[in-house]
Amino acid sequence: MSQNQSPGRNSGAAGSAGRQSVAARRLVIDARESGTSTGRYIDKLIEHLHELKPTEEVVILTKTDRLDFFARLTPTFRVVKSDYKEFTFAEQIGLLKQINSLKADLVHFPMVQQPVLYGGRVVTTMQDLTTVRFRNPTKNPLVFWLKQQVYKWVNKRVAKKSKWLITPSKFVKDDVVSYTGVSPSKITVTYEAADKVTAPPEPIFGVKANKFIAYVGRPLPHKNLKRLVEAFGQLKDTHPGLKLVLAGKKDSLMEGLEKYADQKGISGVVFPGFVSDAQWRWMFENCSAYVFPSLSEGFGLPGLEAMLYGAPVVSSSATCLPEIYGQAALYFDPENVDDMAAKLKQVLENESLRQELIKKGKKQAAKYSWAKMAAQTYDVYKKVLG
Repeated sequence: MSQNQSPGRNSGAAGSAGRQSVAARRLVIDARESGTSTGRYIDKLIEHLHELKPTEEVVILTKTDRLDFFARLTPTFRVVKSDYKEFTFAEQIGLLKQINSLKADLVHFPMVQQPVLYGGRVVTTMQDLTTVRFRNPTKNPLVFWLKQQVYKWVNKRVAKKSKWLITPSKFVKDDVVSYTGVSPSKITVTYEAADKVTAPPEPIFGVKANKFIAYVGRPLPHKNLKRLVEAFGQLKDTHPGLKLVLAGKKDSLMEGLEKYADQKGISGVVFPGFVSDAQWRWMFENCSAYVFPSLSEGFGLPGLEAMLYGAPVVSSSATCLPEIYGQAALYFDPENVDDMAAKLKQVLENESLRQELIKKGKKQAAKYSWAKMAAQTYDVYKKVLG
């Protein structure tokens, strides 16, 4: 089967739709990231765009393992297989050829990785510039540096050639303007949103409710987890029974963090590995506090998700986080371990503060909507299409 074919009934449905509306403009959306943590944005956009019943013919490009997902989720959209891996020559050549063959009136790329030589109308979502500024210690330093230089060029090239840009926060919008030199008038901010999990909560083995601080995510350098471990070490003096649960896939970075805690002699740090939706929900509903120590974010979705489930959030004051969390979080300087420990201690020992953060957090999370994000994005499409 070729890259521009898709199995199942969706291809037929698309053909029928095309015959009914020959003159419909064609909108292509790159959903190759679908099903990943970074792909939640594009999944939610497509889901809610489908509910808006767009007049355009919508074509979804996605990888083989997500074809059936979109066939069920968006029966009136055409779903096309596109297994071109991000940041590869195949993406630059094969995906370019595939998109050209589709004769799109507009293509939406949810991230900067895209065929840089594509000359048609493009809308690009620039999630953040974190990769421009931080390195990945698991990669070969020289190779990573070279790739990072290319990535920097791609960000500037894509920002300038796109007809319109979308960012998930005002902070990222300003950052993109400063870094790439594009006009702020061609950027629209569309906030993301938190989701409720339907699975019943499932406890994590060895962790007692209301006796732990939680964090969920990858331990990349900009996530600042070494300082969090150090801050937790300070808290152990006054809260000996407290645990720090660092949930996320056990890769080399997480193993390195585990060794770091051992070297520092800090006990009580729990590494459960990847957690299911049910365990993820239980963590948010039963933690003493959710901590988000990141040095750089484009939106900061985990903290908002924690708020949705009633967790008091103690957050870094860096980049976009105060914009997204507003008055619903207690903030600390992410480069100051003492400040991080002090703010966590406040929430652990001041129940009235804890309850105030829980109340404000639920209200803050309720302000955001995927449906609103999709409607704003559709407005961008119509503006670019004229």
